[in-house]
Amino acid sequence: MAQKDPQTIVSTDWLARHLGAPDIRILDASWHLPADGRDAHAEFLERHIPGARYFDIDEISDDLSTLPHMAPPVEKFVSRMRALGIGDGHKVIVYDTQGLFSAARVWWMFRLFGKTDVAVLDGGLPKWIAEDRPLEDGAPVLRERHFTARRHAGLVKDVTQVAGHAKLGDVQIVDARSPSRFRGEEHEARPGLRSGHIPGARNVHYASLMNADGTLKTPDALKAQFESAGVDLDRPVITSCGSGVTACVLNLALEQIGHRDHAVYDGSWVEWGMYDDLQVETG
Repeated sequence: MAQKDPQTIVSTDWLARHLGAPDIRILDASWHLPADGRDAHAEFLERHIPGARYFDIDEISDDLSTLPHMAPPVEKFVSRMRALGIGDGHKVIVYDTQGLFSAARVWWMFRLFGKTDVAVLDGGLPKWIAEDRPLEDGAPVLRERHFTARRHAGLVKDVTQVAGHAKLGDVQIVDARSPSRFRGEEHEARPGLRSGHIPGARNVHYASLMNADGTLKTPDALKAQFESAGVDLDRPVITSCGSGVTACVLNLALEQIGHRDHAVYDGSWVEWGMYDDLQVETG
């Protein structure tokens, strides 16, 4: 079992003990790929951890961007968190319905906006249900709270910054997609995207960082997984994936092993893969 750092990841036992605490806020951050045909919000209304609120990754995003679920402006994030009843002084626990998939994205977003008292539920809703813990249904009654935020630009990178780092080789780019997508052996689902990866990138599939029950591996095992992929943990890291969701699983794992110098390429492959003037590697 992974060592539990309440600033990064908490166990189901921890959450069960703190379920009724007035300073705890629980977020269901479930998100599914379009091809899955699942409605995350409808599933939330059917069953969720008591007291949870639904965080809509697609809606709480940058309306002006043509790319999917890009991080929103700070003003929008603040307004949405206030409406969800999340205020200054609350500790936020994030989970999803797949164990550990999209929850890390919301964990990263809170940190992007200066909130470090946020953690991911290890194993998510599947582990909670497997342990026969309480559930509820329906929409929660929300009371607006005062919430402040400040964007920390160093935690996110745009395409120009990533292209510069890829050319200089001064920062390691680590791709969370499956090995076959990384190597360019399968077509991307989004029309018009090339196959392959950013030149010089390393591949650590996000699923390789988890145990069979959806919990995060131990810090030693996480470290070994990165190192076996050729990642030098003494250097800065920029994570990437298909559209910026599972990349954040890598950031969560890096934080868990004490690697603090990491950022997310928010546009990820959905952006890089559509520009013909950006180089692509395969194999």
